[in-house]
Amino acid sequence: MPLSAPPAPRVNWRVLIPSAVLILSITLWGLISPTSVQSVLGAAASWIADSFGWFYVALGATILFFMIFLACSKYGRIKLGPDDSTPEFKPLTWTAMLFAVGIGTDLMYFAVAEPISQYMAPPSTPAETVDAAREATAWTMFHYGIVGWAMYALMGVVLGIVAYRLGRPLVVRAALFPLLGERANGRIGDTVDVAAILATIFGVATTLGIGVVMVNVGLEIIFGIPRSVPVQLIIIALGVLVATLSAVSGVKRGIRRLSELNVIAAGVLTLWIVITGKTQFLLEGLVLNVGDFFRLFPGMILQTFAFEDTGSWMQDWTLFFWAWWVAWAAFVGLFVARISRGRTLRQVVFGSLVIPFGYIVMWVSIYGNSALDLVRSGNRDFGVATMQDPPTGFYLLLMEYPGFTFLAGIATITALLFYVTSADSAALVMANLTSILPNDEAEAGSGLRIFWACMTGGLTLAMLVVGGIGALQSATVILGLPFSFVLIFVMVGLYRLLKQENTKLEEMSYARVAALTD
Repeated sequence: MPLSAPPAPRVNWRVLIPSAVLILSITLWGLISPTSVQSVLGAAASWIADSFGWFYVALGATILFFMIFLACSKYGRIKLGPDDSTPEFKPLTWTAMLFAVGIGTDLMYFAVAEPISQYMAPPSTPAETVDAAREATAWTMFHYGIVGWAMYALMGVVLGIVAYRLGRPLVVRAALFPLLGERANGRIGDTVDVAAILATIFGVATTLGIGVVMVNVGLEIIFGIPRSVPVQLIIIALGVLVATLSAVSGVKRGIRRLSELNVIAAGVLTLWIVITGKTQFLLEGLVLNVGDFFRLFPGMILQTFAFEDTGSWMQDWTLFFWAWWVAWAAFVGLFVARISRGRTLRQVVFGSLVIPFGYIVMWVSIYGNSALDLVRSGNRDFGVATMQDPPTGFYLLLMEYPGFTFLAGIATITALLFYVTSADSAALVMANLTSILPNDEAEAGSGLRIFWACMTGGLTLAMLVVGGIGALQSATVILGLPFSFVLIFVMVGLYRLLKQENTKLEEMSYARVAALTD
């Protein structure tokens, strides 16, 4: 008698309908009445920054220390999968996929724009001084560093253990299973998945919005194609098409190949800057930046500027980045879990904290120091232009190096690849979140992936119409807040789950010893 086929994934209408209606409503509101949306977003983001700024800062520090504690403890040996499982992907491929999905075009944007901003308009240090220059790169590394990746690791670890050790579907609600049990499959789980989708789509839309603008700037500089909404619409449509094709082909083919190509393109661009630029200065700056980061980190991690008036600095920088990381946590956490089956908790945590951060340090140091050196060498106009129009800063910097047309082309392709990698991964994750998956290996159908790729593109366009990157940043601060509370319950549940799994491991170990001594 032939074996029956496993049940196919089904659409979870209780999650799909409310999340789709909310996102579509906001998208249409933004396209129809951009001024009112901009006003509401700005007011809401300011209120959250004033009322919950301390909470975001405390949450980021707590998650970081919690994950380091787990990795260094006896729980670090627990695998994301059965005890005899082995990693599915080789270390190099795993590394490429790890930071390609968690790092987007925004790193190109902020690697030049933030060091210049922190140098010319720092929170408390006197502007345009040596101290401001040293702190500028440290602040950028801090905002892009290990705090956010600790959030990714938290979600990746709990989802991986619940899915691959307990056989639960790889969806966000599963992260609450250790705390809620079967209740996680009911209305509470639906609410959590809706919150995760809202946070994810706005977090990803922010990255995609930056990517669209960066690509448009590249096309303007290379081909004279002006920056405009119609051009950005075409870029979004092209990105959605490629992302859809990649997402439909799955993780092992499309997303994997794009991730590896992404790393190569970014590496070629960076190597060119190092070789043709001030090589010795950049290498010395890299070493200095690492030292400054670790020197300043203890004071940065819980910095709220309670005794200083920094204006909107906290909202524009630290709080925005922390909310952004929270918004991406469900999305990247699911992906980290998906590619980390067979690895130990310790490997996933330290891999997530060290590998992407090493890349970030290199990227920020090389491009940030190159930009700062340009300003400090007398080209203050470059700094002013970058402050006024951040997306152009990266390309203005490339103009200082030989082979600009080639460099601009590589930069634009890299920006597009970052865009597509984020978009296709997000489409796959949101499709899974709105599906009822029969097991941990099942994935949503292609129809849902296409739907979410289009929804993400539409929301990105609407936010660009509303107020560009600033509107996307405000929306991220707002939509990241609900899911930040979910992360607290996830930490509690993960600790409880690890205690249970460790007890099982110890009992198995005692049984083996007893069997050998009999």
